[in-house]
Amino acid sequence: MMLDFSFIIPVYNRPEEIKELLESMRALTGSIPFEVVIVEDGSTISSESVVKLFEADLNISYYFKPNSGPGDSRNYGMKKAKGNYYIILDSDCILPPQYLEEAKKALDKNYVDCYGGPDAAHESFTDLQKAINYSMTSFLTTGGIRGGKKSVNKFQPRSFNMGLSKKAFEATGGFGKIHPGEDPDLTIRLWKAGFDTVLIPEAFVYHKRRISWEKFYQQVQKFGLTRPILNKWHPETKKITYWFPSVFVLGFLVSLLFWAADAPLLLRLYGFYFLAVFAEALYKNRSAKIALLSVFAVVVQFVGYGLAFVKSTFLITFSSKNPEDIFPKLFFK
Repeated sequence: MMLDFSFIIPVYNRPEEIKELLESMRALTGSIPFEVVIVEDGSTISSESVVKLFEADLNISYYFKPNSGPGDSRNYGMKKAKGNYYIILDSDCILPPQYLEEAKKALDKNYVDCYGGPDAAHESFTDLQKAINYSMTSFLTTGGIRGGKKSVNKFQPRSFNMGLSKKAFEATGGFGKIHPGEDPDLTIRLWKAGFDTVLIPEAFVYHKRRISWEKFYQQVQKFGLTRPILNKWHPETKKITYWFPSVFVLGFLVSLLFWAADAPLLLRLYGFYFLAVFAEALYKNRSAKIALLSVFAVVVQFVGYGLAFVKSTFLITFSSKNPEDIFPKLFFK
């Protein structure tokens, strides 16, 4: 199969991020032809002037549409694209020069209709961004589900770095209206439709993620709210591991009570865990400051996700309302 690549990038009020991403696309190696489709999702700060700067160097198209969320904007872009294989990126990503070469090489060797790639922290990222990246990608925190293990038919690609064939898009209708959670929802529907997914470790991106503790907490909190909804829609995908952050938070509170009762063993176990996180983050980033920030990022991640997961599970289980009515802010109309 001859692969004709189209990059699909929704953007909302982030022209500077688009500029960095397009600059990295201009530096891609391998002479593999591709097009770029930018979808402005009802922004009040336009990226159009930035896109125009790259028209001489890139085969690029720009579309403006009313705000309807990233999932719908990706679908819009794929409908406008001319290629037969879409590479979906978030606007806050930067591509390494070899990205497209690695993706094509893997697909030529073992074709699959949907792939996901991991993310990494670029050396130019702030200490906070590097700490958050560690928390979201380490095996000690997420078990590697965001790109730390090779798994065909099991890996759930994330929409910040996802490849999807035109055939798979047309068969499933693409992304749904929920956000976040639109990417695992699509992956599960792809599996049900008979498509495989795979991780391509070499096709990684530099992902900036959130740039403040408040935004990071809001992000992981939404992840926690969304997962029980996905469990309701796709009950066969439920896993006990989704409860781990909630159990972790509850266990820590219990350990404090035990410590107050002169039984410090459980609290010491938590201390060993945080020490392991610090040591791994220190090894990966070669910075004690980033390692300390990483420990705090893990706490923020577990508390935000864990508490929201319990709340959402309770409401989804015992309420007669639809998820869209319980959590309207998680859905685009």
